[in-house]
Amino acid sequence: MTLAADSETWSEIHAQPGIWSNWAPELASQTDELRRWIADAGYEEIIFAGAGTSAFIGEIAAFAAEGNLRLRAVPTTDIVSNPRECLRDDPRLLVVQFGRSGDSSETVGTLDLLDGLFPSVGRLHITCNPGGALATRAPAGTGEQRVLLLPEATHDKGFAMTSSFSTMLLSALACFAPRNILVEALGKLAAKAEQLMPQIDAMTPPRPERIVFLGSGALKGASHEAALKVLELTAGETVSSHEGTLGFRHGPKSVITGADLVVVMIHPDAHTKLYDNDVATEIRAQFPKARVITLGDDVADLDVSCLGDARWDAPLYVLVAQIWAVRWAEALGLNIDNPFVDMGNLSRVVTGVKLYPAA
Repeated sequence: MTLAADSETWSEIHAQPGIWSNWAPELASQTDELRRWIADAGYEEIIFAGAGTSAFIGEIAAFAAEGNLRLRAVPTTDIVSNPRECLRDDPRLLVVQFGRSGDSSETVGTLDLLDGLFPSVGRLHITCNPGGALATRAPAGTGEQRVLLLPEATHDKGFAMTSSFSTMLLSALACFAPRNILVEALGKLAAKAEQLMPQIDAMTPPRPERIVFLGSGALKGASHEAALKVLELTAGETVSSHEGTLGFRHGPKSVITGADLVVVMIHPDAHTKLYDNDVATEIRAQFPKARVITLGDDVADLDVSCLGDARWDAPLYVLVAQIWAVRWAEALGLNIDNPFVDMGNLSRVVTGVKLYPAA
């Protein structure tokens, strides 16, 4: 058993505000150059790629469209198994890969495919590990490559991705959804996170047998990441699911069977939040045994609003799941930094996947 306060994961969650603030000036400088490169290279379509949490970063960032760029999220797990339906050899295409370690099997497999089948595709690697393949491997084709290497503190030692998730996301948004004053924006997010963390901890509910996270737009990706954090850190003891808020009515609502917990991420957009609030109200009425908690503005159960942009505020919504999941892991008597240490069936970095060459 690990106490929360003694775990690397707890420290890494609480380190996030400081990481964002300290990284902001350097990030602003690097992303200015990266945005010029993207514009000058004539890229027209951006694919955000990663596996697990790194894929969910892409689901959020894909809503960051600015100008004429087309953005899509495609997991590396799909690219490796089905490359020709995911990519094409086109110099106007840029693949942005996220990776905490930069060494997972699918990361390496995607690099192999870009070298062999799609050599003219551009590459931007956003990673936390200076020694990983994403940081060190040069492309074999004609496509240009850039690397955005995050601070060492983001290379989480714990099993679950926390500071790596939030900082890679904010770094990607700085490239594709730039704000006028990036340093000020990250400072505001950091201050809000500092304010929120004790509130989130204090309102940790009893661990449910099932939990559902709902979100609209960019917050659908945030709901995906939140559900994974709970599932990972409680070693599967808490069954978690996620869905788009309106999509939840169309069948997935059947997951609620009793005293479950439903977390509705209320979108900051005035139009979107009308639908989010309706679904929260509906679930409360239809499932009186279930508990519904809303995250959003000052009329929600917890006010996580900061910049008023779902893409940029997404780390604050996910912060709730990070903290609660650690508390629930502690209550279960798990090793928080390695919940599967006694099972041996999951590892911090997925390696050993058999990669088949694509003819």
